[in-house]
Amino acid sequence: MTEARALDRDRIKTLFDLRSSFNSRSGGDVTGDPYPAWRRLREQAAVHEGTVHELTGYPGDYVFQGLPEPDRPHFSAFSYGALDTVYRNPQVFSSSSEPVDLDGEPAATNSMLSMGGRQHRRYRALVQPSFVPARAHWWIDNWISSTVHALIDGFVADGHAELNVDFCAAIPVLTITGSFGIAPEQALDLRAALDKPHEVVRMIQPIVAARREEPADDLISVLVQAELTDENGVTHRLSDAEVNSFALLLLAAGSGTTWKQMGITLTALLQRPELLARIREDRSLLKPATEEALRWMPTDPMFSRYVTRDTELEGVPLPEGAVVHLCLGAANRDPARWQRPDEYDIARKVRASFAFGGGPHICLGMHVARAEISTGIGALLDRLPGLRLDPGAEPPRYIGMYERGVTEIPVLFDR
Repeated sequence: MTEARALDRDRIKTLFDLRSSFNSRSGGDVTGDPYPAWRRLREQAAVHEGTVHELTGYPGDYVFQGLPEPDRPHFSAFSYGALDTVYRNPQVFSSSSEPVDLDGEPAATNSMLSMGGRQHRRYRALVQPSFVPARAHWWIDNWISSTVHALIDGFVADGHAELNVDFCAAIPVLTITGSFGIAPEQALDLRAALDKPHEVVRMIQPIVAARREEPADDLISVLVQAELTDENGVTHRLSDAEVNSFALLLLAAGSGTTWKQMGITLTALLQRPELLARIREDRSLLKPATEEALRWMPTDPMFSRYVTRDTELEGVPLPEGAVVHLCLGAANRDPARWQRPDEYDIARKVRASFAFGGGPHICLGMHVARAEISTGIGALLDRLPGLRLDPGAEPPRYIGMYERGVTEIPVLFDR
């Protein structure tokens, strides 16, 4: 995995800087802190009419799940209880407004992400075994650990680094593309092509064909060997269209979220040197530090659901066809569930949050994400003595609306 050090740094910055045009469509260039507004909104009512960004005070036509959808009524939920109700009722609050057609246009949204009910359960069950906690070491041993150490090799002798681009951004994209059998030098090409699904399909088709002939120990092999039992009880291997559907979803999700959450977690610790020193001495504290960062500032603080029939939520009438935006960020700081919720406190009693969503569509890759974060930060502490923020550089800032992350993370360490 030494090729990881040869990745084009300028290209990584273009693809993985929230302020770039590539990411600004989801509000990546928003520099204000939305949490005070979300707190006021939650205190006023659990559910409001309007979109999260409009209610927060940021007008615009952002693109994200459930947005912009200008012809539908929009509502936003801010309390833990409201989100819990929605996630527990997927028949009323659907993840998609359209049925999935795997033989139609390839897209990450035309996939398991948009399926419901029995269809979703059948398809998810095919890949779930590769993403359970017991399989974390499969990911760590095959892809994560080698990537992490190759990246550190690239700057360990310098005494300084910028960890958002030089470290956090590269780990997830190299992990997920590596699990597909894609060479590191092609990883950024694939990431750049995610908004061109036909191009992604063209890139992975030779790998799919090769794995059908000779399976390997990777995720594409899991997909081509998976057997699906259809509605009529007939069992068959996944078609190319079905494999492509899985691949587009897993590549988009796997390369586009964990880098931001790793940066958030790392920044929270670097801003608290005494806490970072405690974790260096006692690595068991890294797990609660990561879980608290997930609660305190989830990288994707909003997802949406479509109302399938007239209903109400927390006393607010919702018409069929409406979009309900679930503000995970606000719900994860609900004082009805957590004391002092705006504080980052790794000693608090761990309670399940909505950092990875909830219900049947809870994030498939959450255990892989945790493995990437813990392996990455653990390796930094192992190999970079005296790791600290660079006092002579601009400190990292938390930015973004529907995708939260940090700016550059400049650090110094002892050589």
